[in-house]
Amino acid sequence: MSLFIEGLDRQQTMLLPEHLDDYVDEHNPVRAIDAFADMLDLAVLGFNGQPAATGRPGYHPGLMLRIYLYGYLNQVQSSRRLERECGRNLELIWLTDRLKPDFKTIADFRKDNGTAANVSFDGLQRSNTSGGWMSPLGRSWRLRFAREVNMLRRI
Repeated sequence: MSLFIEGLDRQQTMLLPEHLDDYVDEHNPVRAIDAFADMLDLAVLGFNGQPAATGRPGYHPGLMLRIYLYGYLNQVQSSRRLERECGRNLELIWLTDRLKPDFKTIADFRKDNGTAANVSFDGLQRSNTSGGWMSPLGRSWRLRFAREVNMLRRI
């Protein structure tokens, strides 16, 4: 038994669509979010990743961070709206490997890991402004992201 809930493989064949990768363009910002979250050391940043000893396994902090980043980049701040989007938005379905955490789980992640998430935003902004791996996404997307990060710093 795994310590965390695991999603389905993105390459698994389904009736419709055949592969989720077919619906998420290779230049989609969701892929940048996924790559950024993969390269972070979540324990060093301060994300709480210890699963409870009893009960159902929790969601991996990297998955929750992906949802959190997606929400702010797409101006979806409500935990209930993010829960709905995880079930109907192909970008989020791809990003979460078809997992759908409930709104309480998303809200608790924000409450418990707010400081660590802000550190992650700072790292994403620094890698973005240095012309790193996100530079092919386009200037308008980078400017919009910078506006979102500045909004978070005021909160």
